[in-house]
Amino acid sequence: MALKIDKEKCTGCGECVDTCPFEALELVDDKACVNESCTLCGSCVEACAFEAISIEDAPRRTDERTLASKGVWVFAEQRQGEMPEVVLELMGHGKRLADELGVELGAVVLGDQVKGQAEELFALGADVVYVADDPCLADFNDDAYCEVLAKLIKKYQPEIFLAGATSIGRSLVPRVATAVETGLTADCTSLTIDSERRLLLQTRPAFGGNIMATIICPQARPQMATVRPRVMKKGERTPGQTGRLIELTLEGKEKTGTRVLEVVKALDEKVNLTGAEVVVVGGRGLGGPEGFDLVRELAEALNGVVGATRGAVDLEWIGHAHQVGQTGRTIAPKLYIGLGVSGAVQHLVGMQASDTIVAVNTDPNAPIFEVATYGIVGDLFKVVPAMLDRLRELRGGA
Repeated sequence: MALKIDKEKCTGCGECVDTCPFEALELVDDKACVNESCTLCGSCVEACAFEAISIEDAPRRTDERTLASKGVWVFAEQRQGEMPEVVLELMGHGKRLADELGVELGAVVLGDQVKGQAEELFALGADVVYVADDPCLADFNDDAYCEVLAKLIKKYQPEIFLAGATSIGRSLVPRVATAVETGLTADCTSLTIDSERRLLLQTRPAFGGNIMATIICPQARPQMATVRPRVMKKGERTPGQTGRLIELTLEGKEKTGTRVLEVVKALDEKVNLTGAEVVVVGGRGLGGPEGFDLVRELAEALNGVVGATRGAVDLEWIGHAHQVGQTGRTIAPKLYIGLGVSGAVQHLVGMQASDTIVAVNTDPNAPIFEVATYGIVGDLFKVVPAMLDRLRELRGGA
């Protein structure tokens, strides 16, 4: 989009200059001119009585790759031979996108002695698996992995490239996007296809999670996105399914600016939010850190884990490892129970995929009730003890 000024119609009245809130217009030789401060807000268009100003589509440069690119690729991240669950989720959703576009689903796996991963990726729906199996890729290294992926993308030209928004994905994929000169949308929560324009519609939270923005990459390829774990359903496995295996031979040791000297596994935080089937979450409605004693009691009774909102974590009522939401963990348990949780957009993004949502809040207008399966308007300090008593009854007093 661009602001266009018809010099023949412009009278130099200056009305547009006075109207512009960004000081993006000025008079030069009694004619209006626009500078780089223009935000295309349109206020000058409405102010001009002579219809000398308009907003028009700017000519677009079409990257040759846009026409040549075919296929949907998933980066099959692995650590010590194990793929995180987000890869299974991306394979399932990637297959649906590929089918809609009428193209193949590809998977890319890098590492040492990882050729065996191809069997699982074929079972998850991959039509073709690209494998770079080399000792120099044994430990994750941004420089080496980026070089290999960039070479693969430039050679085979996929039109869509997806990766998990994990610590590896968030570090690696922006480098790859820069190397192949394309755009990237990070932390997506939804991916759909505009079939008419063959564009990937990439939706993610924006402006602090207050709105959901849909972003497109119309001019370059591949269209790249990282996706938050647990926002999509896992792909179905078809054991015995096969496809094409393409092995990449590395040309000596890949160029790296760093070397991995040692891999040290961090101590488990003992908070398995993403894999839990039951999560009981406490918010600021608990009133203080002691309120989490009740949350822990209910979570223990249901064989679940304890979660928290950002508000509770910021108040230091509980550690960050328990945080659920846009800046915490994304969860999709069978049962979510929110106690004193208002339901800010940032929190809803991280838990709305839960199968059953139970909310307890004194405010009947709390946003959490809009997504809740069951809502209880009441004092959680009375409701939760009643829940616990009922559980004991059902279990014969245990």
